[in-house]
Amino acid sequence: MSEYVKVAEIFGQHVFNDTVMQERLPKKIYRELKNTIEEGKELDLATADVIAHEMKEWAIEQGATHYTHWFQPLTGVTAEKHDSFISAPLESGKVLMSFSGKELIKGEPDASSFPSGGLRATFEARGYTAWDCTSPAFVRHDAGGATLCIPTAFCSYTGEALDQKTPLLRSMEAINTQALRLLRLFGNTTSKRVTPSVGPEQEYFLIDKEKYKKRKDLIFTGRTLFGAMPPKGQEMDDHYFGKIRSRVASYMKEVNQELWKLGVSAKTQHNEAAPAQHELAPIYAKVNVAVDHNQIIMQTLKSVANRHGMHCLLHEKPFAGVNGSGKHNNWSLTTDDGINLLEPGKTPHENVQFLLILTCILKAVDDYAELLRESAADVGNDHRLGANEAPPAIISVFLGDQLEDVIDQLVNTGMATHSIKSGTLETGVKTLPNLNKDTSDRNRTSPFAFTGNKFEFRMVGSSDSVAGPNVVLNTIVADAFREACDEMEKAEDLNLCIHDLIKKFATEHCRIIFNGNGYSQEWVEEAARRGLPNITNMVDAIPYLKDEKSIALFERFGVFTRAELESRVEIKYETYSKVINIEARSMIDIATKQIIPAVVKYTTVLANSINAVRQASDADVSVQVDLLNQTSSLLRESKTALEELKKLTEEAAAMEAGQEQAQFYNRKVMKAMEALRRPVDELEMLVDKDMWPMPSYGDLLFEV
Repeated sequence: MSEYVKVAEIFGQHVFNDTVMQERLPKKIYRELKNTIEEGKELDLATADVIAHEMKEWAIEQGATHYTHWFQPLTGVTAEKHDSFISAPLESGKVLMSFSGKELIKGEPDASSFPSGGLRATFEARGYTAWDCTSPAFVRHDAGGATLCIPTAFCSYTGEALDQKTPLLRSMEAINTQALRLLRLFGNTTSKRVTPSVGPEQEYFLIDKEKYKKRKDLIFTGRTLFGAMPPKGQEMDDHYFGKIRSRVASYMKEVNQELWKLGVSAKTQHNEAAPAQHELAPIYAKVNVAVDHNQIIMQTLKSVANRHGMHCLLHEKPFAGVNGSGKHNNWSLTTDDGINLLEPGKTPHENVQFLLILTCILKAVDDYAELLRESAADVGNDHRLGANEAPPAIISVFLGDQLEDVIDQLVNTGMATHSIKSGTLETGVKTLPNLNKDTSDRNRTSPFAFTGNKFEFRMVGSSDSVAGPNVVLNTIVADAFREACDEMEKAEDLNLCIHDLIKKFATEHCRIIFNGNGYSQEWVEEAARRGLPNITNMVDAIPYLKDEKSIALFERFGVFTRAELESRVEIKYETYSKVINIEARSMIDIATKQIIPAVVKYTTVLANSINAVRQASDADVSVQVDLLNQTSSLLRESKTALEELKKLTEEAAAMEAGQEQAQFYNRKVMKAMEALRRPVDELEMLVDKDMWPMPSYGDLLFEV
């Protein structure tokens, strides 16, 4: 019988959270820290010394011997350098365990080897990590023991952001400032802070670890570069929300427990659409905490899988032919006194504050659609966006019947006089209760959907940090709020100004609203008629990060400087090129060393068998001959495609890093990779399974 776990007792037990701080810190120190967290006041070194001492004592009680400034450089993963708590040895030969406020507040990792996009020269090594006290420290237990992890921002010696966290915190300040301006104009004098809250859903695949070790493509790239579809895929829809297999259920149980101990509110788990695909969703948290938690979730999914003899794949498209994985970013705005600014109420047509906020968001998404699309651009995401399994690459907003009707009224008549009621769902079964329906259905094809009291940005890739998309969301909405507040603050008649702004924004930006089927070709054509951008790949999306409109936006709020944006553009081009280069070289390596030798062996055995039969009898060997000819023809096609891929990969690698190189990889090398995969996947269906050099899709997807 499984061990019973009391969630309330273990939740947050490895986190230096508010409860722990209240228990351990002197009241004055606790108040100082809370003021820093809630009001952004600077923390003095004497206060930091007291906090550091108590944090160290608590961490040691948790078994910690080391601490680390845990940060998120522009590599897409987290980074850390560990230092022990021991100080210089005493004359007695003993050591003291110490941790100062200075060590808590500031770290100094080497910045030279992290991506900087030209912000730092290789010989310029100094970088700083700065404690983000708004995201709680935690103790992580793993094979290396227990480590106190302190969430931090990461900046260069000259002050530029070299990480995901710094611009995120800047964007939070931007939207807080502008949202408070708006609330004050509506008469709210009590709310002191407005914070974006996020609940990122995490999709992932689980496969057997031993089979994973036999797939060099998965090891090198995180996705299968070759692989024929098995007789069954996901067409029966029997995996989606199906009974969770015992092995996976045991894994999920441990994942939940590990996350709960670290204060991550893992709530929902289920089987996803594709075989071997699953999802985990947490409860909402402040966006910077949610970003940290999502990194913890991804790391935990991987580490726990290893202990269960499995491997967790976070790539957006690890298997062709079945759904890939995304990370839905559920975004809302809440005040420190508990008001959700995206709550429409029962009669949204009468909720003037909500209508202004809603139309500001429509304006933001429409004005900066290209930038929002770029925020979700990822090499792996190129394989899934617009592929009838994820939102299309065209940015649009789903509002649902009720809100779309309100917007239509505003556009057509200048005012909204009614709201569609939700109604009742009658099941037709007497023993079942009638249910109160929501005001609208959901639309899974929409990239940016309103779902009751939040917006769900569905384009984000499963392996990506959610920091980037939320930096953009926070900043573009802050800009729309700024424009509205500028008009309202100088208006003689505030109510009339608000009314005119709502109508203006609704009328000018209603083109971004689409409640229909985003997968249809008709929508692609309609979107083009509306003038909406359709950016189909990462390489074409990157330039929008540094166009003059984007630079002006980010500099206006101090979220990015021009230099920081230009550096990120360079990093993104380099990242794209490096990823495709690794994939192409992996295909070349696998085809050369594994696939072609296996096919040659098979054809040799088959040819010898044909000759042996012919020498022994007059039996008909036409089937064997046809099979040999077919296999040999595909082998020749594979060899020709392999040589072309080699040539193009060498040509691409010799180019100077940047946009032109990334475009070459996108336009030329990717097509050559597809040309090699086609005959190889056909060969997999012909060659004796015992001779094929790697586990098949069927082995990977259905044997967990």
